[in-house]
Amino acid sequence: MHRSEAATIFRDQAKQRILLTDGAFGTMIQSYKLEEADYRGDLDLPCDQKGNNDLLVLTRPDVIEAITRQYLDAGSDIVSTNTFNANIISQGDYDAVHLVRDMNVAAASIARKAADDYAARDGRPRFVAGAIGPTNKTLSLSPDVNDPGYRAIDFDTMRDVYQDQVAGLLDGGCDFILIETVFDTLNAKAAIMAVLDEQAKRGTEIPIMLSMTITDMSGRNLSGHSVEAFWYAVRHAHPLTIGLNCAFGADLLRPHVQVLSAMADTLVMIYPNAGLPNDLGQYDEQPATTGGFIGDWADQALVNVVGGCCGSTPAHIAAMAEAVKGKPPREPHVHDHRTRLAGLDPMTMVA
Repeated sequence: MHRSEAATIFRDQAKQRILLTDGAFGTMIQSYKLEEADYRGDLDLPCDQKGNNDLLVLTRPDVIEAITRQYLDAGSDIVSTNTFNANIISQGDYDAVHLVRDMNVAAASIARKAADDYAARDGRPRFVAGAIGPTNKTLSLSPDVNDPGYRAIDFDTMRDVYQDQVAGLLDGGCDFILIETVFDTLNAKAAIMAVLDEQAKRGTEIPIMLSMTITDMSGRNLSGHSVEAFWYAVRHAHPLTIGLNCAFGADLLRPHVQVLSAMADTLVMIYPNAGLPNDLGQYDEQPATTGGFIGDWADQALVNVVGGCCGSTPAHIAAMAEAVKGKPPREPHVHDHRTRLAGLDPMTMVA
């Protein structure tokens, strides 16, 4: 399926019902209690690889495929690739930079095969989103408190890092590119530029999904942008979906979902954590609780796509699927033609 065709089908499906994306990969991988040998496989790598979840698409593809299929069994319409840290910057910590392309191609191929298998069974379209995380670098902030002007990386380098990942994901068969957990809006702009550059290079549309993460109760990300300002800063990319992920559980995220839902002229995709972590860093919120919160969102027509982030499992996705069943999807906002700009806060120009 051509990606522009996939985007059209996705929008058509989203007019009919609230769609489901998947849940956390890290949470599910932890449940397998893998050891260093599982992560390393037969690869000759100089340092400890335990915890390098992205590498598992090469060394334990059976685990990643099984998790993907569990989410499809739970009702997911979209499955994402296990590539949150499959980039040159993040893999530098594991001395695995040379495997980045292979990781992205393999991860996309695993998700593509599973999605196609399930679509062939029942005729319901399934989609693959190539997941791109924020890396551990920030373009907007200095890592040195004594030198506010210092940056650990520049915009062009960050764009190139993202473009390498985008190319691998597309070659592996992704429908969309998901730029997620955006804590720095400028990082997201570099990722958008990478997708647009790759789009021009290939001469074909590459649909973008964007998802911001809020870092405090004020409703801002780490670079200080409010939800409204973030939307105004990225709206030019005409994303297939805009949304929020990670951060809080669905209960605390609700007011920010309301803000975004009321202003976005595209589909809204929200995938919160399963509540907040306990003192041991574990997530205790039960699927029925999460499903109840998501059901309330659906009752208010706030969302088009829902799913889970940290702590979520296939059981959480199944509960969400049940909670939104038969409820009408949100209608995208229709904008007037006033100019909207963004610093840390939004500004709308009026006549």
